[in-house]
Amino acid sequence: MREPFTYKDGMLHLHMWEELGPIIAGFTTKEGGVSTGPFYTMNLGLHVHDKVEDVHENRRLLAEKLHVPLETWICSEQVHDHHVAKVGKQERGKGVFSYEDGIPNTDGIYTKDTDVLLTSCYADCVPLYFYAPSYRMIGLAHAGWKGTVKGIASEMIGKWKDEGIPLGDIHVAIGPSIGACCYVVDERVLSAAKQVLHGSVPYDMVSDGQYAIDLKEINRLLCLQAGIKEEQIAMSSLCTSCETQLFFSHRRDHGKTGRMLSFIGFKEDEKQ
Repeated sequence: MREPFTYKDGMLHLHMWEELGPIIAGFTTKEGGVSTGPFYTMNLGLHVHDKVEDVHENRRLLAEKLHVPLETWICSEQVHDHHVAKVGKQERGKGVFSYEDGIPNTDGIYTKDTDVLLTSCYADCVPLYFYAPSYRMIGLAHAGWKGTVKGIASEMIGKWKDEGIPLGDIHVAIGPSIGACCYVVDERVLSAAKQVLHGSVPYDMVSDGQYAIDLKEINRLLCLQAGIKEEQIAMSSLCTSCETQLFFSHRRDHGKTGRMLSFIGFKEDEKQ
């Protein structure tokens, strides 16, 4: 499977969707910010005990690079669940300067509005991007193992079906996250994954009661199970734990680390 993201200007751009329509979508890296210590340098998470003023400056720098004003960003209070919410211009600015001000208890957001940038924070969990070009709908979902086994991917797809969007118009991109090379879980997590996929979970036993699983692949299979065509799913091969120079990793860095940001919005020429 071809890598859907390309590196440019200190971040990853979702280049594979450029032919689908005028959107801006990507994933940040550790590079280009002002944070110090374990958050060096481009920490974009407000909830990890970094200096608030540094995170604000990092977000300002990213907004400048993307040519998307901070005031148009929408952020949510991610709780590792499967709640998905439709948002719009009325939610612009939510969670931008204060984590507690984000869309509450929500790990998936979607919109048809222009002048909006959807965002979500990560440090190993799976970023899911959704786009229906004919119906001009975009979305993001944050899928840790809990959100994954609770079916946040199918929850987003189901919401879009309720909006009248056919499965044939829904494209999904699965961004960088921790890979099976670095992600070992116990029987409880494996059993939950087996249940949601009806037993067909790819895994390797590492030791007694310890299993290596691929959260990205599990989300890909869940999208297929929900009816998305295989050719409309793109998946990154990048592991946030392995790529030490590019990414923060909660597991690799023992919980003391920064956050990358996924983002998606409509480009300027769509705002006319």
